[in-house]
Amino acid sequence: MRNTGLATVVRRLFLLLWTCLLPAAVPTGAGAQVPPLPDGAWLAFVEDWSRGEIDPKKWYRLRKRWGEGNHGVVPENVRIEPDLVAGEAKNVLVCEAHGDRYDGPVVGERGRKTRVGSVIVSKPYFASGRFEVVMRIGSTARHDGGPEDPTKPIGTVPAIWTYGYRYARVPRDLAGDFVRDNPLYNPHARQGRGGTSMFWSELDFPEYGKNGDFTRAMYNTFCQNRHHPELFDARGAADGEYHTYTTDWRTELHPLPNVTDAQVVEHLGYRWVRDKSVPFDDYLGNPLKRLGKDRYAVYRGKVATHWIDGHKVAENTRFVPSMAAQLNLGVWLPDWAGPAPWKTAKVSFASVKVWQFGDDGDVRNVLVDDIGDSFDKDGRSLR
Repeated sequence: MRNTGLATVVRRLFLLLWTCLLPAAVPTGAGAQVPPLPDGAWLAFVEDWSRGEIDPKKWYRLRKRWGEGNHGVVPENVRIEPDLVAGEAKNVLVCEAHGDRYDGPVVGERGRKTRVGSVIVSKPYFASGRFEVVMRIGSTARHDGGPEDPTKPIGTVPAIWTYGYRYARVPRDLAGDFVRDNPLYNPHARQGRGGTSMFWSELDFPEYGKNGDFTRAMYNTFCQNRHHPELFDARGAADGEYHTYTTDWRTELHPLPNVTDAQVVEHLGYRWVRDKSVPFDDYLGNPLKRLGKDRYAVYRGKVATHWIDGHKVAENTRFVPSMAAQLNLGVWLPDWAGPAPWKTAKVSFASVKVWQFGDDGDVRNVLVDDIGDSFDKDGRSLR
């Protein structure tokens, strides 16, 4: 819900003016395709690690199980170090990965040393907007114990993505229907056979490395229990150099006819469907906005459009989420990435900028919790 107070209006006007004065971060000449920012967009987040530290007000580092066939991600693998970015000396964020041959001191889940990655997560939550991240996969030079091809660290999944989640639980014997005392629980979005449903908001832009392939990258969407994966040509960006990855995420309000006041409940500033006769595919668990007596529209994702170095590479239109989520940067080593026959590799991030669009379909303050750690520094489970 947007604050329309005078202070907020002044702040946005200032940030919009500041944004207009910034140098372009993507190509603006022949072949450039990133459109101008929409009217009203404001610069909400900037990071270049120029202070030489990871600001805890902006970021936190995970110690968590991450998928299957690996030993999670740990904060010890995240650091700041100097590098050359487009010929200029800068501090960059490094997310290190430990492959199948790693034998150093850092351990992951269950105290295992191999197949351990690293992920950094933004403290702020972002909804519709433009995300611009300058990332380098691997490097152009080999190092002792590194991948045979340093530009393509096979076995890893380097990625940029937004992610947010929230569980809604009811007793198992009530799991087949809506429950009056838990407005968020939706039986159509159940996880397994129990009384748990999950709100899930994720855009991947992109994930590299499925089955060791770095020529194409995955641009995936997740909206509650629906998922649509896409593979697109990555324009040769896995070459050990820095590249600019840009994504525009748009949301909208979409009319949802034939829903009445008696079929919804108000919670967290939104209306939520509480009737199984309303087709789940019409709203995918997203909340509704009341437009008048027995008149509603659903908050929903519209499209995510993706560019690399200013050139359009992909677009997602299915199961695009609408709920604000945290920005994640990192690398991990799931089994579906294939073998990682080396000791160490890394992914580097030179800068991050996030503009917010404030689209009508944005859902804020529903997903609110940080991603929690799942094991301790010795690899012992916390759950």
